[in-house]
Amino acid sequence: QVQLLESAGGLVQAGGSLRLSCVASGRTLSFYAMGWFRQAPGKEREFVAAISRSGGSTDYADSVKGRFTISRDNAKNTVYLQMNSLKPEDTAVYYCAGRFSTSSSQTYNQYDIWGQGTQVTVSS
Repeated sequence: QVQLLESAGGLVQAGGSLRLSCVASGRTLSFYAMGWFRQAPGKEREFVAAISRSGGSTDYADSVKGRFTISRDNAKNTVYLQMNSLKPEDTAVYYCAGRFSTSSSQTYNQYDIWGQGTQVTVSS
């Protein structure tokens, strides 16, 4: 059974940067396409970014395109989300997720495993 563990998020000022990590244990991440989702209070969980199993293909929500970068290191069983030029509207709990497939998806119910989530707060 694979378990995903996100790194601690944090509080950052608008315009700042933060990098989230998601480490897998129990099974290699190389079997999974990976995604990041987020959920703000009172809102539905939304897609942020995703990466294919090989890392050769990435996908981003329009709201983060050009500011966030998803990457992976299969040798380290880790997926990253580099977040730059953060805005207050990026405040949310961020979740990493794995899909037992070659390709990623923007749909959260296409993912098979989830981390516990980590809080990111951006102050104005």
